[in-house]
Amino acid sequence: MSTLLTRRHLLRALGVSGAAFAMVPGFLGRALAASPPASARRTLVTVFLRGGADGLSLVPPVEDAAYHRARPTLALKATGPDAALKLSGPFGLHPRLEALMPLWRDGRLAVLHGVGLPEPVRSHFDAQDFVESGTPGRKSTPDGWLNRSLDEAEGAALRAVALQPTLPRALFGDAGAVAMGRLEEFRLRGGRRGEEATRGFSALYAGAVDEALRTTGQSAFEAMSQLDEDRLAKLPSRTQVAYPKGQLGQRLRDIARLIHGEVGLEVAATELGGWDTHAAQGGATGAFANRCQELGGALSAFAEDLGPRLEQVTVVVLTEFGRTVRENGSRGTDHGVGSAMLVLGGGVKGGKVYGRFEPLETDRLQDGRDVPAWTDVRAPLAEALRACRPGVSLAKVFPGFTPPASLGLFG
Repeated sequence: MSTLLTRRHLLRALGVSGAAFAMVPGFLGRALAASPPASARRTLVTVFLRGGADGLSLVPPVEDAAYHRARPTLALKATGPDAALKLSGPFGLHPRLEALMPLWRDGRLAVLHGVGLPEPVRSHFDAQDFVESGTPGRKSTPDGWLNRSLDEAEGAALRAVALQPTLPRALFGDAGAVAMGRLEEFRLRGGRRGEEATRGFSALYAGAVDEALRTTGQSAFEAMSQLDEDRLAKLPSRTQVAYPKGQLGQRLRDIARLIHGEVGLEVAATELGGWDTHAAQGGATGAFANRCQELGGALSAFAEDLGPRLEQVTVVVLTEFGRTVRENGSRGTDHGVGSAMLVLGGGVKGGKVYGRFEPLETDRLQDGRDVPAWTDVRAPLAEALRACRPGVSLAKVFPGFTPPASLGLFG
């Protein structure tokens, strides 16, 4: 094998996040046989819309006159061709999210509006960091809220998985977590590249000076090899469900495979980028609409794929911040504050738009320009956690935050 192999290249070849591996390299081997029974689990899935998704286009307040004045070319209409899909109150759903309407009508999809960080943060990097760490305003937090939500006692080897190339900030921490672009990338055997990865990993750790590193590294490698043979390679796939083309469809399909395969999955995270729409955002058609179609189609297929198992799964779709109320001169929108959140799956009291929302008159806006964060993003996340594992310590997951009275998202 090439002498240019580095630890980073090796971990990438193995499909395991360097951050996850460095923090807990031995958790896989000790947890191979620890999958709890399906009836004892409730899986939380997060889909992060990176780039700051425009909540006023995802869930437009189509009956608000100020909304239409602020967006002469981007506002979605309440009636007519390409109109927003009717929800409750003054709200509609972007027409390219039509695939989600059966879930809305069945009471399995809920929407929150005016959700965001408690203090305005219009930097992508900082806002994503604060949302995923669960500690707004504190940059020194070493771990993420999803990781802190896991029990300290080790569970199944694949209890926490990110279906994306790198481990998201929310899964950093002491509890075991792995990241992979797709399930097939987790395989360690088969073909020349697999053989090279095997030899390279062994050689790398056999030459380590630190005995502990050599031992835990090798045990992790052996555990992953067993997982590949005994679990991932045989996971079922309901091929009759048509997922849309694109990364999100593939990633949600793989998460569904993990759930069907009963590998002990407790939390799963994935993402969809492309929401930073400063120019040519579009209304019912265009760049934003295309992203909506991918999102709606993937979530709908995921729900269909799970079937009755959806009752044991909660999906939260969130973003780092919303967009300005007024469209800009490039027919786009700039970084804002409050946005929308989607919650679907088991236990969700759907068919309703939750959270405080006021008419978009200038004197009611954050800094005269943005939808305020009337609802702290941690509040619905806390409710989702309580629904998935009632005994979770919210003080540990969101230190310094006291959730308000229940939003009522779950029955």
